[in-house]
Amino acid sequence: MAKVNIKPLADRVLIEPMAAETKTASGIYIPDTAKEKPQQGKIVAVGPGTKDEKVTVKVGDTVLYGKYAGTELKLEGVDYLMMRESDVLAII
Repeated sequence: MAKVNIKPLADRVLIEPMAAETKTASGIYIPDTAKEKPQQGKIVAVGPGTKDEKVTVKVGDTVLYGKYAGTELKLEGVDYLMMRESDVLAII
């Protein structure tokens, strides 16, 4: 995991999505057009939280998030998602 030069504000987190599955459990390869968006990733950076609530996730956590949650951004050739901590569904 590379050091990122972004510091999220308030209760936002920066997530690096995991790669989408390329093969099913039975061994069938999935074409690019049929791949699902990944719904899990690693926390890369965390904001300080708000005055009312502290952030509960930490850098390095693997999390699940909603399919269409967050804002996609590309930094130094790597895709990331920026979202509020409330969009994170669970820590794995």
